[in-house]
Order: sequence, then C-alpha cells, then structure tokens
Amino acid sequence: MNNAAELPKRHLFTGDRVLWIIVATLAVISVLVVYSSTAKMAYDAHMVRTTTHFLQQQLLILIVGLAVMLVVQKIDCRIYGVFAKPIYILSVLATVAVYFVGSTVNGAARWIPIGGFQFQPSEALKVATVLFLAQQLAGRQPRIDKILILPSWRFWTWNRPEQRRIWSEGTRPILLPMLVSCLVIFPAHFSSAMLVFLASWVMMLIARVRFGELIKLLGVTLVVVAVVMTFSLGRSETAEGRVSTWVDYWTQPQTEKPIEQLTDSERSMIAIHNGGILGQGAGQSAMRVEMIHPESDYAFAFFVEEYGLLLAVVLLMLYLWIFFRAIEIFRRCGTAFPGLLVLGLALQITCQALLHIMVTVNLIPETGQTLPLISRGGSSVLFTAVALGMILSVSRQNEEQSHVKPKAETLYGN
Repeated sequence: MNNAAELPKRHLFTGDRVLWIIVATLAVISVLVVYSSTAKMAYDAHMVRTTTHFLQQQLLILIVGLAVMLVVQKIDCRIYGVFAKPIYILSVLATVAVYFVGSTVNGAARWIPIGGFQFQPSEALKVATVLFLAQQLAGRQPRIDKILILPSWRFWTWNRPEQRRIWSEGTRPILLPMLVSCLVIFPAHFSSAMLVFLASWVMMLIARVRFGELIKLLGVTLVVVAVVMTFSLGRSETAEGRVSTWVDYWTQPQTEKPIEQLTDSERSMIAIHNGGILGQGAGQSAMRVEMIHPESDYAFAFFVEEYGLLLAVVLLMLYLWIFFRAIEIFRRCGTAFPGLLVLGLALQITCQALLHIMVTVNLIPETGQTLPLISRGGSSVLFTAVALGMILSVSRQNEEQSHVKPKAETLYGN
C-alpha cells in the first residue's frame, strides 16, 4: 500500500469554487474599468501619470488582495474567533486615530498615509465588527432568546440588579460593539455606519435575538438619526444636502441644464442612457471626462456606458450570487460562529454593491460607496479580499468536515 497516495491533495484554491470564479470575474472587470475610466485622471496629471500607471496600481492591489485571500482561506475559522476581540479593539483605535492624524478630503477624515498607501481603517472596522459580533452571538446561543439587549431609558435605574444583568448579558457584549463601530465611523462616512448597522441588525435577527428588542433598536436608531440631522452633527449637513439634491431630481424639471452644472448623479444617468443595451464599447465612454470619480463612486454607470445594460445585469447578478453562495455555506455550518460570520460578511459586500448601484441609477442619494473589488482603491479591495477569504475558509472547513459541533454554539438547536 502506497501511503503517499492516501494523503489528501493540497490545492492552492480551496473552498467554494463558484465563489472563486465570481472573484476572478470581478477582478477582470476591475482591470477593464480602471484602465479606461482613469483617462481623465491621467489628463489632469498632465501626463505625469498615465492610464498605464493607474492600471499598474490597480493590478498590484488586486494581486495583493488575491495573496491575502489565499492566506486567509487557509486559516482555521476558529482562530478568527480567538483573536476577534483584539482585532476589533485595534480597528476601533485606528479608526479613531484617523480624526487626529489622518488625511482630510471634502471635510471628512478617512485615511492614514502609510508610505505611498492611503489606509482607511473604517474598512477594517467593518470586517472586524462582523467578526466580533459573530463571536459574541455564537457564545450565547443556548439562551439568546431570553437575553435583553436594550437597558431601560430611565438611566437612574441602571444600578438595579435586573438592569445590571441586561448590561452584562446583552448590552455590553452584543449591542455595544455595533454602537461603538457606528459612532466612530459616522463622523466621516454616514453610509458606512448605516451599512455596519444593517449587517449587525440582520446578524442579530439570524442569531435569534428577541425580535421585540430588535424592533425597539430600530425605533431608537430612527430617533437618534432624527436628532443628529436636526442639530447637524457629524457630516449630517452633507447628508442633508445630498438628500435635498436627490429630492430635486424627482420633483423639479432638469431639462436645458448646462453640462457644467450637472452633478455626478445626473452625469451617471446620462452615461447609463448612452450605454443602452449593448454599450458604446471598451474605451468609448464619453462621460468619463465629465464625471469626477468614474473609477470609484460611479464605476457601475461607467461600466454600463461602455459594456451595456445586458452585461450590467450580469454584474449585478454576480454580487447577488455572492450572497446566495454564502447562504449555502451557512446551511452547511455545524456551529453558529462560522455561519454568522459568513452571512454577516456576505451581507456587507452585497449591500455595499447594491447601494453603489442604486446611487448610479438615482434610486437613493449619493453615498460615496465604492463597487466592491471593482472600483479603484486600496483599503476597500484589501478588506473585501479579507472578508471573502474568511468566507472561503469556512467553506473549505465545511468540505473537510473540520468543524467541531458543540451544542452551546449551535444555531436553531441543530
């Protein structure tokens, strides 16, 4: 008997094969979009930087992202749970540090310059929040449906035993991580804070947190947002301006408007109209020289103009497919932690893509959200790769049947 033949084969790309194909497809689209859409950036740089320079930059980022995915997918997902808390704390501290030592653009501090790289800690915090929350929810599965997460609004009663129990069992371990993440992200990026809130809320719903508590949390959140908007806290003034502009699009006539007065949202709709069903062809976009950020904030509109609505629908389906694959991986998980981790990360990626697309077709006000793995950028691509690597890690372990199945962490009593 040849013992070597009995050893399992080791593959470089492991886990869900369909997910790998989706990632590869999005990476190819990213190269096409960035190379063509950065023509204006090259022109503004007076040929000091050419489109080839920006293409090489994006290729390097994608290669680094692929390397990160390959490493992350090989790590046992239980190790992520062990380091969830320190990773979360470091991400929070880095995001807070941005407001003191970071670069500020358009009144928002978002990046920490590291060499020639602009690091955006909020992207790391989005992933870290899902990781930490999945760990906290998984460890409380035996009695999660009995735990309250919202303390009484009568703060003077918080010293009472029943309120202290709410704080120790629900508020501090489950609710506080999400609130801290939203608070530190909000001053620089309102839509990212809402994205973190949405993913966290759905994770709590899936983890069987009491539905009444989740409804109360939604109500409290709406009240807080109303207060923030009323007193123009953080970047709420910018958000109000974007909402006002968006309302004008739908309520005021926009005909016979000089092109120099058009907003990027209006130019993106023109780009989509120009693209039609089959598109203008690669490198034939007319609106790329008119839009401020066709390579990032309006990458989908640029893609439609050059490649048409048919391929744009295919692109949309790829992002939805990521979430459907995550649901399939979730169903195969034997324990709560990897299942919640997979769904939380996939939800963030898919929702970010949907927000980006809805902005370009003017269904919602501007958010500044990039198109995951496609838009030009470093931190977004890097931490999207980390998230996908974690999902692939869980998928790999499902295939290897390497999960231990302790009853204390099993969802729905499986």
